[in-house]
Amino acid sequence: MKVIIPLGIGLFFIYLTLSATSNEERELIYSYIKNADYRFLLLSVFFGILSHLSRAYRWKFLLAPLGYKPRFINSTLAVLIAYIANLGIPRSGEILRATTLSSYEKIPFEKTFGTIIAERLVDLIILLGFILIALTLQFDLIWGILKEKQIATNTLIFSGLSLIVVFFIIRLLFKQEKYLFITKIKTFMKGLLEGVLSLKTMPNKGAFIAHTLFIWLMYLAMFFVVKWTVPETATLGLNALLPAFVIGGLAISATNGGIGIYPFSVALMLAAFGVSNESGLAFGWIMWTSQTLMIIVFGSLSFFVLPLVNRQ
Repeated sequence: MKVIIPLGIGLFFIYLTLSATSNEERELIYSYIKNADYRFLLLSVFFGILSHLSRAYRWKFLLAPLGYKPRFINSTLAVLIAYIANLGIPRSGEILRATTLSSYEKIPFEKTFGTIIAERLVDLIILLGFILIALTLQFDLIWGILKEKQIATNTLIFSGLSLIVVFFIIRLLFKQEKYLFITKIKTFMKGLLEGVLSLKTMPNKGAFIAHTLFIWLMYLAMFFVVKWTVPETATLGLNALLPAFVIGGLAISATNGGIGIYPFSVALMLAAFGVSNESGLAFGWIMWTSQTLMIIVFGSLSFFVLPLVNRQ
């Protein structure tokens, strides 16, 4: 289901894209992609590689308080393997990344996985920061959309109450000591918590924060430079590109690597700033294709390189 449902969503959005464009419009999108300035594409890929290297290096700051110092090459290859795994099964990359480093560096899986959850929490905070900045820059536009949609208050209240009920049910189950399955889960959760708490005890918080900011700056940079590949988006400023960057970041985890939904979502957001549907889709597909090819190439190589650098 984790493979079929996200892939089905992606194919559905590809169908929406095809059904919403005529043959002439699709030819125009293809011409934009074909005539794109590949110097900026290579620059975008370069920024993407820098972000992956920084992410692998940042990982060591979380593992250090737990008493582990993995090799940088192993951390890097594990990160790249995680990204290519997410193209197949969304969110499976985190598990494979933890398993890879655990196997080659002899680190307990739950602790490795706990550090990954910890860094994902930090990344979530940064993403929320970008969302707040985008909301601030485009408050009038977004507020108008919310008023138009008329989001029901009853739905939000019901969702909140449901979460509270689920929380208390889980809490009651965890108090049961007689079930072996519950005991195993509690042991696993304890290891996860230890990994997450490494944020508090890590000695190089300044370096960790610097790498975190650098990673997200590279994410934004690799998105920003793609604007020069399509004539109509070349003049866009950060106030228009930042909301598209945010919506793309949220959409990319909905399907296998964002297939289908990423270009569609980015084009939809750029349309709010006067960019034609053809140019918006071309921008989205250029961005998505370049980064996906990079992940496929380097991720595939990582599967072969990892055993070679750990021959002993």
